[in-house]
Amino acid sequence: MKFYWVKTSWLIKKLFSGFIWSLPKEAPTVYLTFDDGPIPQVTPLVLDILKRHDIKATFFCIGDNIDKHPETFKQVLAAGHAVGNHTYNHLDGWRVDDNIYMANTELCQKAIKKYKPEGTKIFRPPYGKLSPVKARGLKQKGYTVIMWDVLSADFDQGISPEKCLKNVVKNARNGSIIIFHDSLKAQKNMQYALPRAIEYLKRERFRFALLPV
Repeated sequence: MKFYWVKTSWLIKKLFSGFIWSLPKEAPTVYLTFDDGPIPQVTPLVLDILKRHDIKATFFCIGDNIDKHPETFKQVLAAGHAVGNHTYNHLDGWRVDDNIYMANTELCQKAIKKYKPEGTKIFRPPYGKLSPVKARGLKQKGYTVIMWDVLSADFDQGISPEKCLKNVVKNARNGSIIIFHDSLKAQKNMQYALPRAIEYLKRERFRFALLPV
């Protein structure tokens, strides 16, 4: 049985206050983010949905996928979306050696810099797992660690697309950082939930913004 928080609790946010979980604004605002791409089978579908709704989002990219699919990554940049570092090989920050993890993060940064010379200074740990040592190391390198307030759980093939949608619309608040995935595993749930979540949030007068990079 999988365990995860759809809505991140206030206690977790307080305990790990050095990470960014949400960014409330005066006008109701949400931040759409996508993890694990870019891949040509799914990322362009996300880009099409965002374009139809005239929305910009932030993509936390796996470096290996950038190197395998550079044209797809360039599509993300050309559309004006922001990008963040998600390690080169989607590493578990609780299990992997600190030095290996940091080197893997820098490999991802190098992959990003091939097409975005200034790189990125935002980082999201795969699985949301990050040890204190790694967190300090990332901060020393100038990264801001971005977590989330609402998890769509689109990656969970044990839930329905309708449940995925409900996860977002029930829990989104002003400042919510919302996670979807541009991955094969998440494709079915994401394709159903993302456009409907956007339509709902627009009806509720939410703005969509990029994370500060």
